[in-house]
Amino acid sequence: MKNEKTYELVLTALFTAIIVIMAFTPLGYIPLVVINATIIHIPVILGALFLGPKKGAFLGFVFGLTSFINNTINPATASAFVFSPVLAYRVAGVSGIFKSLYICFVPRILVGVVPYFVYLLIRRVAKGESKGGKIAVNLIASVILFASVRAFLMRLFPEVLSAAICTVIGLVVGAVLMAVLTAGNIKKASANIALSYAGLAGAFTNTLFVMSGIFVLYRDAYAQAMGVAGEAVLDVIMGVVAFNGVVEAVVAAIIVTGVGLALTRVKPLYAKAESGGKEKAAARA
Repeated sequence: MKNEKTYELVLTALFTAIIVIMAFTPLGYIPLVVINATIIHIPVILGALFLGPKKGAFLGFVFGLTSFINNTINPATASAFVFSPVLAYRVAGVSGIFKSLYICFVPRILVGVVPYFVYLLIRRVAKGESKGGKIAVNLIASVILFASVRAFLMRLFPEVLSAAICTVIGLVVGAVLMAVLTAGNIKKASANIALSYAGLAGAFTNTLFVMSGIFVLYRDAYAQAMGVAGEAVLDVIMGVVAFNGVVEAVVAAIIVTGVGLALTRVKPLYAKAESGGKEKAAARA
């Protein structure tokens, strides 16, 4: 037990160091032709899965802290104030401090909590006998892939492919994935699928909570910073969610699945330990 606690402490320190390195170097971003996909949230997601939601929340706090520091010391965009209480004070006064604290920290802390429970839910559905639950899981994966392919093509080839063509291609790709998942035995791949959904959930949690927070708390200030009309802010935010958010979620799903499966050879998932795998962890210690 003592060795297990020491191991978890070391793993927490390792994930923390990775977050800091990613946040302050280009390693935290993957260039995808038209955007740089953020992957700083991935160590937070993995921390939630292997260390539990409490330590995951701590790693999310670290993620938020690095964002606060980055946007305060080296604001790269005109909208950096939404992540910096210091800069927000100049824009919105005292209320701006609390608004930016929420946007900077709450979504990131939730990134360290939500994936854990999503993993447990998907594992339960995948292991169960409910065909409806399995179909729902497959359908969600197919819809996400459809949205990602469509958004990526529309951003990458706006003058070549029409919205209708991008939609058709996305539907075909999504349908193929649905067929493959339905034909396969979901029980055998339940761990892989659960890890993928945990990655998707973590990335979407960050995107949705940050962008909705900006819309609710900073609509006018954000519009001014972006140089758009107030009524156009929702379109800008939906564009970020539909493209950047989907692409980052797919990237997170792929990396979390790959790294997660590799790490399970060294340490069992915290979720497994909670459901009966602690004996294995104790035996390993």
